[in-house]
Amino acid sequence: MKFFRKKDNNFKSGKGQKLYHKAKKMIPGGTQLLSKRPEMFAPEIWPAYYSKAKGSKVWDLNGNKYIDMSIMGIGANILGYADPDVDKAVKKVIDMSISSSLNCPEEVELASLLTNLHPWAKMVRYARSGGEAMALAVRIARAHTKRDIVLFSGYHGWEDWYLSSNVGNNSALDGQLMDGLNPSGVPRSLKGTSLPFFLDDIDDFYNNFKGLENKIAAIIIEPARGNEAPKELLNKLKNISKDIGSVLIFDEITSGFRMCAGGIHLRYGINPDIAVFAKSLANGYAMSAILGTENVMDSAQNTFISSTNWTERIGPTAAIATINKYINKDVATHIIDIGKKTQDIWKEKSDKYHLDLKVSGIPTLGAMAFPGKDSQILNTFFVIEMLKLGFLGFRQFKPSYAHSNKDLKLYSNAVDLVFEKISKTSTKDLLKSPVAHSGFFRLTKE
Repeated sequence: MKFFRKKDNNFKSGKGQKLYHKAKKMIPGGTQLLSKRPEMFAPEIWPAYYSKAKGSKVWDLNGNKYIDMSIMGIGANILGYADPDVDKAVKKVIDMSISSSLNCPEEVELASLLTNLHPWAKMVRYARSGGEAMALAVRIARAHTKRDIVLFSGYHGWEDWYLSSNVGNNSALDGQLMDGLNPSGVPRSLKGTSLPFFLDDIDDFYNNFKGLENKIAAIIIEPARGNEAPKELLNKLKNISKDIGSVLIFDEITSGFRMCAGGIHLRYGINPDIAVFAKSLANGYAMSAILGTENVMDSAQNTFISSTNWTERIGPTAAIATINKYINKDVATHIIDIGKKTQDIWKEKSDKYHLDLKVSGIPTLGAMAFPGKDSQILNTFFVIEMLKLGFLGFRQFKPSYAHSNKDLKLYSNAVDLVFEKISKTSTKDLLKSPVAHSGFFRLTKE
């Protein structure tokens, strides 16, 4: 099987690594997004920067070409990179100006499109990123209930309301997705305003809110991130939320449009009071939306929520084009199929070489991991070897409409080669470079 030929296999001396060393001296943390830090994949090896991306392919600064079988723009590029239909719509409005003293009509068109997909929702507000959209949803919930405390499960961004859970207890958020999140800079007076619970432990939930019923503004969950949502639990939370007068918020930033057109909650027939979308909503363009019932969303007028950049035209235009193509091309069916086949590759190849491998997640948010104390060593080795074969490979895969069966055939052969190496090599002899990070780490400049 012929793989992409590398122009330069010495990744440590690549242009991307050199630029990243420079970046760490000028940009605290090296990147704008923790999930894109090279240290999360393969320190000193991961190419760090791209020169071009198209369809399912990415080119690094050295001109090396890769099939992206990893996070696909952190799940944002659900149609593929530089989708021609979405880009065409965006280029058209750029020529007509993306901003003016008047509002763009696309924001009304998008609101109609989103509420038609979610008949329970009657009103919509917009932002441009998932984190700020969640902060906006929490603000609306607090304004509506006139309460302060938020109960949540899962990962919901970087804002004060979320990180305040770690004030006075730096490990409160551990296990919610990423360990080691530092609440430095968050006012200590926010301690106790956000309380985490684990979705698979309803007793833990009851323990968190016992005695606080009349103080809880919102209950926030991701209806699905890795596995399908526990429908019975979602119903319990909905009933509890209704009984105590709190706002039920579904964070669909990751799960939205992954298994169907709109929120994954539509598959379960359980509607929240607010649902939040970003990532896949606009195929990589900056756009997020907060949908909700009229009763709850109208409370946005009882507080102050406003931003100049939330009125620009590109985000709504890209979202409209993305959603329409998603529906017209039945993208959900395609990405579910690609995701299932990828998970089957992991299972088949690990069985072939008698490797202990855990495969998990819904098909469109699949994950694989080598369990045990050597997990990160094996995961890092996998990333490095896949780079050599022309793939951005990782322990997660977020399929897009641009991924093809041809991509999968090449990927299957590459996984076979790498898994065979793992089966024949002692773990202590696998790596000659640092092991990938698994949580939040403070980076040094050098």
